[in-house]
Amino acid sequence: MSSKVWAIAVFLIIGIVKLPLEQRAHEQMEATGTLKAPVAPTLRENLGQAAFAASLGGLRSLVASVVYLQAYTAFERGRFDQVESLHALTTQLQPRYAVYWDDAATRMAYDAASHYLYDQKRPRLYRHQLYKQQFQHGLEFAEQGVKHLPNSKLLHQRLGEFYSRLLASPDQKALVSADSLKAGQHYMLAYKNGALPFTQRFAAYQYAKLKDSPAQWLEAYNILRRHDAMTRRQGVVLPTTVSLIKELGERLGLPTSSP
Repeated sequence: MSSKVWAIAVFLIIGIVKLPLEQRAHEQMEATGTLKAPVAPTLRENLGQAAFAASLGGLRSLVASVVYLQAYTAFERGRFDQVESLHALTTQLQPRYAVYWDDAATRMAYDAASHYLYDQKRPRLYRHQLYKQQFQHGLEFAEQGVKHLPNSKLLHQRLGEFYSRLLASPDQKALVSADSLKAGQHYMLAYKNGALPFTQRFAAYQYAKLKDSPAQWLEAYNILRRHDAMTRRQGVVLPTTVSLIKELGERLGLPTSSP
């Protein structure tokens, strides 16, 4: 049996298995008023008639999964134009699933952007333009994601990472500057929505970088003092935290030693 026939068979089997579950979920969402907005008719051209009909028939998550796998295949082949369009479809089909938004964001801001930046076949200036363009596309995916999921710790943490340029190389940082205020705000939102404590410390690091911002400096100072006390009780000293407590204390005229 050919791979194409196998794929169709698997698709049908999954659809049959999931149909009762999808139907119950559909009925429950209707009853509670949380039913997702209907799929835009413009998806018909991109999904094809069968997949479009399936998405309207209560199999939206299944169609989104198939499109997501197609996006991954396009990524493996380095077809980043397809990656972006397929992830756009996936997130439109399942806008309340944070992982889809996050994968779309990182594929563009990291994978696609780096791919174009280091493609020696292209002129240097053009590579720089493509890098900034692809990074912006990834940022937009994450920003759109938090509009749908304002309490997503995953997406807020990713935005903190993007805006702080945490994982960028020196040449990448030269092309896209950090925004420490937005980075700090998103790290704080990640922490407030259940992310690990280091995200609060990272927010303080970003606030400490701001100029003429006493309110953010004081918030960073208090956060870092608490974290320093906590890590010292665990027998760990974080040099960056210690140095920033001293620096912020001097700016604010406050104690610089550990509490």
